[in-house]
Amino acid sequence: MKKFLLLLTALAGGATAQAEDYAFLTFETTDGERVSVPLESLTLSINGTTLTAGSETFTIENLSKMYFSSTDEATAVKEISKTDLDEATDIYDLQGHKVQKEQMRRGAYIVKTKQGTCKIVVK
Repeated sequence: MKKFLLLLTALAGGATAQAEDYAFLTFETTDGERVSVPLESLTLSINGTTLTAGSETFTIENLSKMYFSSTDEATAVKEISKTDLDEATDIYDLQGHKVQKEQMRRGAYIVKTKQGTCKIVVK
């Protein structure tokens, strides 16, 4: 009876966790850093000891796990290029006010680009 209930629970859990519930494939490195890659049009390739997922590149031996997630769980600090900033769709200050690029002064901002959302510091 216990085996049957366990099997039934597993099947019910599997039926509710469908692919459309996940928007990201998240990679965790051995140092605890997490990088989430959007699933839409995701491509994976391996070349030697390097795994490329979308626009992200990892050394395979430095990966501890990867899993599907419904939210972006990125913990890494990434650089944003001038081109990315020029193509920003939205920029917000930390109070949640939308600002134009020309209005940015010293401080922290949330920038939405085609590649994702990031926090930047203007010095």
